[in-house]
Amino acid sequence: MLTIQRFECNMLQENCYIISDETKECVICDCGAYYPAERAAIVDYIRDNGFAPVHLLSTHGHIDHNFGNNTIFDEFGLKPEVHKEDQHLMDMLAEQAETLVGITLDYAMPPVGKYFGDGDEITFGSHRLKVIETPGHSKGSVFFYCPEEAIALSGDTLFRNSIGRTDYLGGSMFQIIQSLRMICQLPDNTVVYPGHGPQTTIGTELSSNPYLDR
Repeated sequence: MLTIQRFECNMLQENCYIISDETKECVICDCGAYYPAERAAIVDYIRDNGFAPVHLLSTHGHIDHNFGNNTIFDEFGLKPEVHKEDQHLMDMLAEQAETLVGITLDYAMPPVGKYFGDGDEITFGSHRLKVIETPGHSKGSVFFYCPEEAIALSGDTLFRNSIGRTDYLGGSMFQIIQSLRMICQLPDNTVVYPGHGPQTTIGTELSSNPYLDR
């Protein structure tokens, strides 16, 4: 059984998730921790629970989801893994920090350790997360989906009663609508853990989100 712990991070209130199972292996998804207390909270949670982090995943390459990659690299030796279509965004994280939130980073980001594509599987412990391409918010946006436990990490593609912006570099309203039509085929009981805000389910969004239709 999976345990999912959420940490709300940085000035944009981004969600970082630690996903673990009974084997004590875990993955870190979207480490947007910027402030020292946020970074310490994530590291302490992992160490206090005796977890062994094996993947640092990014649903997409925007800076608010990657502020803390250097801490995870320094503490656990993990490099970020991201979709190949967001390579250019990962290469310009420092520039994004300046243009999007007016911050000059005083630390270096670790290089990307691995690029994944649609249908790839991220394995840890006794579980697997399937990569589902969901372009629109960025070219390389993805869902991480665990069918056995009916959970999905949606990044900034889908929120409770809303969807991600498409006015950033590489964004496309046409693509995000196409992505959402595909995501709507997941079972209604799929619990969605978004990049910002509270969790939801596919069924809830189909009944209340004006952007979703099956």
